[in-house]
Amino acid sequence: MKFSEIVSRFDDIITDHSLKTNPNSDPEITALAAIDEANGSNLSYIEGPKFFSWVGKTNAGALILPEEKTLQAQAQERNIVWVATKEPRLLFAKAIALYYQPYRPSPEIHPTAVIDSTAEIGSDVYIGPHVVIQQRVKIGNGAIIHPNVVIYPDVTIGDRTTLHANCTIHERSQIGADCFIHSGVVIGAEGFGYVPTRTGWVKMQQSGYTVLEDRVEIGSNSAVDRPAVGETRIGHDTIIDNLVQIGHGCKIGYGCAIAGQAGMAGGVQIGNRVILAGQTGIANQVKIGDGAIASAQAGVHNDVAPGEIVSGTPAIPHKLYLKVCAIYNRLPEMYKALKQFQR
Repeated sequence: MKFSEIVSRFDDIITDHSLKTNPNSDPEITALAAIDEANGSNLSYIEGPKFFSWVGKTNAGALILPEEKTLQAQAQERNIVWVATKEPRLLFAKAIALYYQPYRPSPEIHPTAVIDSTAEIGSDVYIGPHVVIQQRVKIGNGAIIHPNVVIYPDVTIGDRTTLHANCTIHERSQIGADCFIHSGVVIGAEGFGYVPTRTGWVKMQQSGYTVLEDRVEIGSNSAVDRPAVGETRIGHDTIIDNLVQIGHGCKIGYGCAIAGQAGMAGGVQIGNRVILAGQTGIANQVKIGDGAIASAQAGVHNDVAPGEIVSGTPAIPHKLYLKVCAIYNRLPEMYKALKQFQR
């Protein structure tokens, strides 16, 4: 694909480009690559001052740049064609789609699939080898069910939703349209509900529901549990990474991002557009307000106000956490000074 064709595809978000001053420099772009691995036929991108120096040393043939005139001039001097935009990473993400589309099988039902006669299957659905679909399941139009998926009774799956290989959807779960459930995910399994007695643990049956709204994506080997009563709910457009545990009865708002190995106990309530970094742990019944952020390995034991950023274990306001870290690094010299003072 010619560089000029890429420019024409995204002229709505491109604010400037090298073709304006040098229209004859229009190389063939065969692929996209990271800035440190790109070659002369690759398109790469620069985002933020941390990577500005790469304009002078990358082997990329084309660059997506921020709106920095000095970087554009430097690329021009090195005969690297470029486009400028307010959001280089976003443009790079869009450009990848020009060269790569995920595997999408053609509609069919594989002969080894086991489908109960009461199941309702929409049009243009793909159901792969050894899929098991139990009683009264409803699958929307254009859905994709990859091999070895097991769907328990009374599950509803929306239009164009994709279930990747080896995931399991437990009874009465409700999954919206345009969702992506990756391999190994378990939706709607029993929550961890037990009552302690003098003679041991008594199991509390988990009779509730698990609901995923539209355009939810859940990464591989994550689990979303159903509660004893009521529902566990994940709001629309929320993205969840691999190896995430969402306990019974949790309520997660829309547009959230939850990174790998995060875990939340039962009854947690998370607002809209919340970000939980990797290995964040949230205690039972905690409430996190809209737009809040928990940094990596934060241990959240108390409610977090809307828009607040917390860090550390137990989690405290991020600015305070930075001060604590600065003191922590000085503990050896502070201890030495204390011993001298004591003497």
